[in-house]
Amino acid sequence: MLILLSPSKRLDYDSPVTVNTKTTPELIDSSTELADELRELTPKQIASLMGISDELATLNHQRFQDWIAPMPDDATRQAAFAFKGDVYLGLEAETLTAKQLEYAQEHLRILSGLYGVLRPLDGILPYRLEMGTSLKNARGKDLYQFWGTSIAESLNHQLEQTGSKFILNCASNEYFKAVDKKTIAAEIISPVFKDKSKNGDYRVITVYAKKARGTMAAWVIRKKAKTLKKLQQFDGDGYRYDEASSTAAKPVFLRG
Repeated sequence: MLILLSPSKRLDYDSPVTVNTKTTPELIDSSTELADELRELTPKQIASLMGISDELATLNHQRFQDWIAPMPDDATRQAAFAFKGDVYLGLEAETLTAKQLEYAQEHLRILSGLYGVLRPLDGILPYRLEMGTSLKNARGKDLYQFWGTSIAESLNHQLEQTGSKFILNCASNEYFKAVDKKTIAAEIISPVFKDKSKNGDYRVITVYAKKARGTMAAWVIRKKAKTLKKLQQFDGDGYRYDEASSTAAKPVFLRG
């Protein structure tokens, strides 16, 4: 089972990391091409393109100016430890053992606007570039056209390497849209997490669902889950599998 996650806007390059292993992103040449185009943007253009404050635009403008490849080792951080959004509160990469991280390196992929696809231990420089950004580039009108089929081809290679029959899609719609579904040579499973509302019905609450995706990813890594039957046993964060509302492609997990 190959797990997919989205990155996060929140980054952490300050807290200590005890893991020394650091790898190079597979699609680094494309990242360099993209960074070269981003370097030409002014802070004002970045603010408008990304819908962010002038302060954040200035910060990210400087990041693009400083972006180089090969990336200096002392300026990078492993992706699983650099991202700190809700998904990564669930993943808790810092609690994974060396063996579990080794397994994650083979069975977990993080989709990225700048890097395309990342392994947990790939070293990355701090950046902000959401996949849905409408950045005109040499390959097309946006990042989806820029990455084309390259992300799906990378995933297919890893599916073959690990003998995985399923992709566990725990990424957001914005990021999973970057995966060319026609190219993928595996069954795609997209779990749904719902919480009980005050009215007694079950709804997807985004902040909880994001954390649950990370929690499920960590659970699959720890259990080395390979089948849908095993996935149905997931009970992290108090969720439980609900057969009545589930389909093979969209297993539903309820809480409350």
